Order: sequence, then structure tokens, then C-alpha cells
Amino acid sequence: MDAITQFILDPKYHEVLAIVKALRNGIVYGAKVRFPHALVMTFLFKTGSLKDKIRGIFKATKQHAKNLGTFATIYKTLMYVQKKLNGDKEADYHAFVAGLVGGYYVFGENNNINQQIVLYLFSRVVMALVKLPVKREILDAPQHTYPIFAAVIWGAVMWLFNKEGDTLQPSLRASMQYIYKDSDHWNSLRTLLWHNK
Repeated sequence: MDAITQFILDPKYHEVLAIVKALRNGIVYGAKVRFPHALVMTFLFKTGSLKDKIRGIFKATKQHAKNLGTFATIYKTLMYVQKKLNGDKEADYHAFVAGLVGGYYVFGENNNINQQIVLYLFSRVVMALVKLPVKREILDAPQHTYPIFAAVIWGAVMWLFNKEGDTLQPSLRASMQYIYKDSDHWNSLRTLLWHNK
């Protein structure tokens, strides 16, 4: 046990063990995030047998966990390699290069899980980029910039839904159809209050 502890605490193995731990953390986090989401979404919206639903939940959980673990491994490995090639110094562009390669390799396949993850990141990146000029004092933004941002996003999505609806992601389009278009049709009090049409 002492030999294992010495190995784990030896600084020369730190980078390699950090890669292993990033793999582990990516897998754990992916499973923790995806399992409850897949469970709820499957039982709310999917049809099919219980066996098929359970299979789908575990498939989605496995893919999310595997993707985050694989990405973390690629990212940490490339950060380490770039640092070594740069005289043991980390440069600002290293994170971008490592993320670019990992993102292409792991998340480049267009499927539901990858789309959800990439769209989640996209929204967070856009929010961060909106804040960046203010943080760096490039722009002296007004106190309440978020309401303007929210208004532009909602204006854009409603325009797209009404004029170019087929460009929107199918689940978003379906939810908007239900809320904004199906609410135009009814033929009795019952269908007004409880049914789509």
C-alpha cells in the first residue's frame, strides 16, 4: 500500500495520473448528468416497451459518459504534449487546440447526445462572449444588458419559427408548434382547455 501511495504522490507521474483521473471524472459526470435526464425524458416522451425504454436510457447514459471521458482524456493528453513541446510552458492557445481536436474527434458525429452537449456549450460560450468585452472594459455596457440579449434571442427564434421553421431543431419546433400554433384551434370548451386541437 505504501508503494502505491508513493507512486500516486510522486510528482513525475502527476501528469499521467491527472489524465487517468480526468477520464474517470468525465465518465462519472457524464453518467450523473445523463441518467436522470434520460430517465425523465424517456418516460415522459418515448413510446415502446419498458425493456426498450430501459435500453435507451442506458445507451444514452453510456454514450454521454464515454464521450465526456474520452474528450477529457484527449484534452488533458494534448495539453500535456503541447506543454512538453513548448519547453514545459503552457501557452494560451494550447487549450483551444486541445479542445478543437477533442471536440472534432469525440463530438463530430451528428447524433442526439452530441447535439445536446454541443448546443449546451454553444449557449454558454455565446453568453460568455457577450460578457467578455464588458469584463475586459472594451465596452462600457449599460447595467441591464441581459434583458436586451434575451429579447434578441426570443425575437430571432420566433421569427425563425414563423418563417423558417424547418431550420429549428425538431424538439424545439415541436414544442413551439404545440404552444403557439396548436393553440389557434379548438371546437369546444373541452378541446380549448385540454386537447391540442
